[in-house]
Amino acid sequence: MEGHASISADILSRYAADAARDVDGIRGLAGRRPARISESGGRVTVEIHVGVEWDASIPAVGRQVQDCVRSYLERMTELDLAAVNVVVDEIG
Repeated sequence: MEGHASISADILSRYAADAARDVDGIRGLAGRRPARISESGGRVTVEIHVGVEWDASIPAVGRQVQDCVRSYLERMTELDLAAVNVVVDEIG
């Protein structure tokens, strides 16, 4: 059987958000659209907006979010991600 399947940006956003929530030091996701997906030249970029706990190391939490989101999306979708960008919008 031949064909092509695609996954919507909404589903990818939900997957990314779920993966980020599981990271220690994440207080929550920020904004109405905390995970944004863009595509250029067949490569997908994720931008995720988070709130970080007051006593957490922002660089360490950011790296862990990048690793978790990348790993989860690549495992669930077999996408080759161009980048996972983490934006810290809140500390508290």
